[in-house]
Amino acid sequence: MTFAGINYWAVLIAAVAGWMVGGIWYGVLGKRWLAALGKTEAEMKTGHGAVSFYAPFVFAFAAALLMAWILAGILGHLGPGQITLRSGAISAAFCWLGFVATSMLVNYSFARHKCSLLLIDGGHWLIALVVMGAIVGWMGVK
Repeated sequence: MTFAGINYWAVLIAAVAGWMVGGIWYGVLGKRWLAALGKTEAEMKTGHGAVSFYAPFVFAFAAALLMAWILAGILGHLGPGQITLRSGAISAAFCWLGFVATSMLVNYSFARHKCSLLLIDGGHWLIALVVMGAIVGWMGVK
């Protein structure tokens, strides 16, 4: 599927940046995230081979790539001259609020996850999406 006018360099750069946000975010908040999840580092490492260790990182990048591509498609609908760093960041924040935050709230509520887990994971997706939206908005669509 191809959206008309997608700047694929913007999508790729945004995806890499969004993926790196996750690495930094969980690098800083990893211990708090594990505690909120109710797991230990030892539990996370048991029974995992090399493939299952790297698979989440591959999935995370693929998800970031898809998110950046879809976000570029959404931004393309703003119209000529309306795609800016600011409009990209704002549109991404609205997408987060309307789709990501609401979905996470429902899922985490039913799963009885701690509020701190929701805040950590939700904060990650807010920052990642805003960074991706800002990059796509800044670089524009074609």
